[in-house]
Amino acid sequence: MRRKVKIGPWALGQGGPFFLIAGPCVIESEGHALGVARRLRGAAKRLGIPLIFKASFDKANRTSVHSFRGPGLERGLAVLGRVRREVGLPVLTDVHDARQVEPAAAVCDVIQIPAFLSRQTDLLIEAGRSGAVVNIKKGQFLSPWEIGHAVEKVESAGCHRILITERGSTFGYNNLVVDMRALAIMKAWGYPVVLDVTHAVQLPGGEGKRSGGQPQFIETLARAGVAAGADGVFMEVHPNPSRALSDAASALELSRFPALAKRLRDLSRFARQLK
Repeated sequence: MRRKVKIGPWALGQGGPFFLIAGPCVIESEGHALGVARRLRGAAKRLGIPLIFKASFDKANRTSVHSFRGPGLERGLAVLGRVRREVGLPVLTDVHDARQVEPAAAVCDVIQIPAFLSRQTDLLIEAGRSGAVVNIKKGQFLSPWEIGHAVEKVESAGCHRILITERGSTFGYNNLVVDMRALAIMKAWGYPVVLDVTHAVQLPGGEGKRSGGQPQFIETLARAGVAAGADGVFMEVHPNPSRALSDAASALELSRFPALAKRLRDLSRFARQLK
C-alpha cells in the first residue's frame, strides 16, 4: 500500500501531484532566505507545482572546520518561521542531534534526517515522535533496501508521515552515482520517494577543503528520475551559486529554476499517463 503524505495544502504521493523541495543549502541571512523563497514561490505558483522551501540552520557536516555552518538553531528557526508565515510556504530543515528535533518541529513542516545520520536510531525515533513529516535522506553508504531499517525506526515512534530521498551512492573516492532502480526499490515502503538532484552531482571533498560538483548534470538526473517514477525532486538553488556559502559547486542557479521546474512538471504528467 502506498500512502499519501499531507504537507501544507497538498496530499503528496500515490496519485498526488509532482512536487518540488527547493531552497538554498544554508540560511545565509534573513533577507537572502526570504528573497529566494519569494522567487521560488512565484515560479511554482505560476506553474501549479507544490513547493516546500528548504534551508539549513546549521551544516554540521561541512568538509572543513573553517567552512560556514549557518546562523544556528535559534536564529535559523526564526528565519524559517518568517518564510512560513510571510511567504506562505511549508518549510523543511535538517537536524543533527535529537535535542534539535522538538524546537525544529515547532516551526517546520518537515524534519530532515541528513544522509550521514540515516542510521542514527535515537535521532530517527525522536523525529518520528515530533509530529512533523520526516524526510529520510538515504545514506551514500546504504543500499536502497537498507533504508527500510530507517523507515521502521521512524514508524516505531508512531509516525507514518514519511518521505524517502535518494541522493546518490558513494562510487570510489570523491564521486557519487545515482542508481535509478533505487527509486522503485524504495517505493516498496509505501511512502513518497524524492530524488535529490543537486547533492547527487556533488564530488564529496573533491576540492580539498570543500566538495566539488558537476551542476551541468542536474537536469539530466532530474529528468531521468522523474521518468523513473520519482514523486518529487529536491534541489538546492541560489541566485549566484559561485558565491554560495555552502555547496557552491553543485547548486542550481535560481534563474534556471522556472524553466527546469516546468520541464519536470510536464515530463511527470506524461510519464504518469504511460502507467
